[in-house]
Amino acid sequence: MAAVRRSPWLTPLRRALGGNGSVLVLVEGSAGLGKTRALHGLSGLPEAAEARRTLWRCGAAQERPETGGGPALLLVDDAHRATPQEREWLREVLERPWEGLAAVVAYRPEELGTAGLPLGAPAVSYPPGLAVFRHRLRAWGVDRVRRAASEVLGEQATHEAVTRLHACSGGVPQVVADLLGALTAGTGSRCTAADVDAAGVPVRLAELVLSRTDALAAADRPVVWAAAVLGEPAGRDELLSVAGMDGVPGRAALLAALAGAALSEVSQGRYGFSVPLAATAVRERVPGPVREELHGRAARVLVRRRPVPWAEVARHRGAAGRRKSWLKAVEKAALAAVEAGHHQEAIGLLERTLAVREVPARYRARLAPLLARSAVIGLRSDQTVEVLTQAVRDPGLPVDVRGQLRLDLGLMLANQVGDLAAGMRELEAAVEELGEVRPALTSRAMVALAMPEWPTGTLAGHREWLRRAAGLARAGDSEVARAAVAANHASLAVACGDPQARELVAALPVDGPPAGCREHAARGLCNAADAALWRGSYRWGEELMSAGLDLAARIGASYTEQTAQGTRLLLDWWAGRWDGLGERCERFVADTADMPVVAADAHLVRGMLAFVQGDWTQAVHWLTALGAPAPECTRMPLAAATAGTLIRLALVRDDPPAAAEQARAAWAAVAEKGIWAWAAELAPWAVEAVARAGDAAAARRMTAEFVRGLAGQDAPSARAAVAWSRAALEECEGRHPEAAGSYRQAAAAYRELSRPYARALTTEGAARCSLLDDAEHSGAPDEAARGGADGTADEDGGRAHAVASLRRCVERYTELGAVYDAARARTLLRSHQPPEVRRPGRPAFDDRLSPREREVAELAARGLMNREIAVVLHLSPRTVEQHVARALRKTGALSRRDLLRTSP
Repeated sequence: MAAVRRSPWLTPLRRALGGNGSVLVLVEGSAGLGKTRALHGLSGLPEAAEARRTLWRCGAAQERPETGGGPALLLVDDAHRATPQEREWLREVLERPWEGLAAVVAYRPEELGTAGLPLGAPAVSYPPGLAVFRHRLRAWGVDRVRRAASEVLGEQATHEAVTRLHACSGGVPQVVADLLGALTAGTGSRCTAADVDAAGVPVRLAELVLSRTDALAAADRPVVWAAAVLGEPAGRDELLSVAGMDGVPGRAALLAALAGAALSEVSQGRYGFSVPLAATAVRERVPGPVREELHGRAARVLVRRRPVPWAEVARHRGAAGRRKSWLKAVEKAALAAVEAGHHQEAIGLLERTLAVREVPARYRARLAPLLARSAVIGLRSDQTVEVLTQAVRDPGLPVDVRGQLRLDLGLMLANQVGDLAAGMRELEAAVEELGEVRPALTSRAMVALAMPEWPTGTLAGHREWLRRAAGLARAGDSEVARAAVAANHASLAVACGDPQARELVAALPVDGPPAGCREHAARGLCNAADAALWRGSYRWGEELMSAGLDLAARIGASYTEQTAQGTRLLLDWWAGRWDGLGERCERFVADTADMPVVAADAHLVRGMLAFVQGDWTQAVHWLTALGAPAPECTRMPLAAATAGTLIRLALVRDDPPAAAEQARAAWAAVAEKGIWAWAAELAPWAVEAVARAGDAAAARRMTAEFVRGLAGQDAPSARAAVAWSRAALEECEGRHPEAAGSYRQAAAAYRELSRPYARALTTEGAARCSLLDDAEHSGAPDEAARGGADGTADEDGGRAHAVASLRRCVERYTELGAVYDAARARTLLRSHQPPEVRRPGRPAFDDRLSPREREVAELAARGLMNREIAVVLHLSPRTVEQHVARALRKTGALSRRDLLRTSP
């Protein structure tokens, strides 16, 4: 109805219903476009309330309605089915309209007896006073299909599913509705493009197109069958060649198919089905031998196109039963797709081909490596993993081919599936099988084993693999092998803070002529961006990420592009760009649900957001469940940061032993790897956990080890974390003046890094320790405790400045949306700021929540238990229980969760 409401004829129609003039609107639209729905919508116009309303369906043997006199809304449906008597009656009404007549006549233009004349020949003699309009209904665009899918399926439909739904339905509303009905009955938690394909052809559409085809003369049907076999609009000559018709008979058959609406002119000079799914319905009914002949002719026709659409040629040759030429076309199609960067297209084609058991071994040996290479660059497919796993077990494969497949299978298992142990085994086996026979591929396997982010291996071991890989690459003549080594050398240098890192990144072959060089360059840029961000080089990391994303998108490196999108979520977390970040993380997790390694960044960010919002149950789920990868299958910096958040969670739940146990395990993993910049998000919480568990000596050793590990390195975020770790240790040891100074040093560092949340946490720590020191010295703070909470000089010193700093922290937490931190800082502020002068007795809030009740309600709504809220706000569980009860009563909320929606 949206298009109807914007139509220029709507105002004249309303005027006619008001008794001013007369109007006719001809509504034309092919089957399923919504003519009847439009008529019903018009009957609901406010101006029609006082008018005489008639809905007439032609051909339904209804009693003829009264006509003449006063405002009347005459709605005529299916005029293409009108009997001669109905057409004559409508002619009389429209040739002699009265003041106040608003007539709307709907019809299918493709089924009119005389094209362009809704009431047949001759044309109606419309009188001068009758305003006549024509309104053509259009198919839906993809955005309208997306809204319809959202209304029926909610958030289940993926972007690819909506795109496929629009493509196969042609945007015809009725077909979209029928498909959505089938999808509602058959899909689970997600609706994918494969689910749309599996839904089949709606019965309504199938019966319509088959009845129109059957209505043609037998000699004319082959042209419709040819269009169905081609599956896409085609020119007249191609269509008739596939049908095996030419000359006058072919032209007559095409005209008959168009006149009978079995086919339509989809675009100028190109004929086919306006609803692509209709082709499937017809194709399935073509007799088998005839269908094979049609496919054979289609393949010969398409080979004459330039460029040759080899994927379609392969489909037709396969359907025609020509196996050898089919496999040749598959190989050409896959090579063309890879060359164009369309790796997902190559993956789908090769998977379908290699799933056929009868494919000879020699073709498997040629096609499987193509599949493997595309799968590593594209997105994960479980079918690809299965196909490659079966392929490497084939004893008939040459050893070097098996080694090549092992290489790519290992990369998929490690990078996409998340089965690191299996991936490393395949890569090591690939090194042995490839040996010196295929030095370029052997070098590639070694490069993969040199990736430092994986929790297996040590930094020294990774460097040795890279050294061996570089030697093989230099000795060979493969530019792609050298590009692979360069990509890993650059990202390893960035991760380790190597002074040559920027030069190595700048030298990546982003314009390398072989496509493989650009793929490795894109990977190197995105990996270097990730490494730079973990070190705290945020501006450079963002520049690298943008360059890597741009290159990956241009060459179709989907996997690389997705990994960089995950890195962007981390950057937004650190930069405090939290608005809508949680929803973006959830969408990313849904889109990469079958690739836990790629989704891991989003899991971490979403878990940290849940933590700061006080929803600790959800935090645990996002960090450890819901598809999050296990620590042994998580990239090291990510695993360390995840451990840091879980340690902090144990600390706020007042469980130092559990926090210390996790801290020791995570610390040992980082120490074994030897890249200490990756401890930046772990160290402060790990040191605090071990110290609070009563082992201050171990906490001091951890801090010293952290400092030694960073010696001579450029790692801004880790340097800030060193100051924070010292502060945490000093606070646990009761050295509050020193702790305040260390916290101020950390806050100043995080200010330089533009990390607002870490800055607020360390600023709060400085203020907290200053206040503790002030209390211990009865208002005479030690000189060491003086100084601004952000590292600036504090002329007044002591309590007043600390209170002001805490107030700013509350504001920063609130702006970010850190509900838990704001509540904690507000409690600390309340206990130290001067009490307000007020009248004796309790303040009267009537049915409004008091400030304390609001704090309790926010945390309860986020999922915290009474005991946890008591820890945060320094209250007794009994007091929290009373506040929750009052908040529920005052707001009328039915549950604790509802408090977030009902708090005034």
